[in-house]
Amino acid sequence: MEPENKGIDKKLFDYLYQSIETTPYYNLLGIHLNSISKGEVVMSAIPEAKHANPMGFIHGGLVMSLLDAVMGNAVRSLGIKSVTVDISISFPRGGEFDKTLHAEGKVVHAGKQVLFAEGKVFSGENIIGYGKGTFYKIGKIEL
Repeated sequence: MEPENKGIDKKLFDYLYQSIETTPYYNLLGIHLNSISKGEVVMSAIPEAKHANPMGFIHGGLVMSLLDAVMGNAVRSLGIKSVTVDISISFPRGGEFDKTLHAEGKVVHAGKQVLFAEGKVFSGENIIGYGKGTFYKIGKIEL
């Protein structure tokens, strides 16, 4: 499925799409872009056996990586280069291996140097991860 541009500059969308789809870490985890709008990003991953923790559940690292990805790329959708300063994650319940993980991130406040975002990861209808992140602006994305 092709990702959807929900209203950001086409050059920025193309840049972000290319960047996301060629990021080695995202490829390792199977993370893909679904849509981008200004300050909001949706991504997904299909959990596989390689994503299991020692107890046989979906590893929290996959969920945390999805949260960092959607929040960080929500910041990038504003044309901002940033680094993650802090993330707080909660895991309300476990996910199921037979369901695609759906992640949503959005910027909730954009200051001059510091931005705040939040994200959710769903397995089916269930929220399996919720996070808040702080991002530090290191520059603008040059296209």
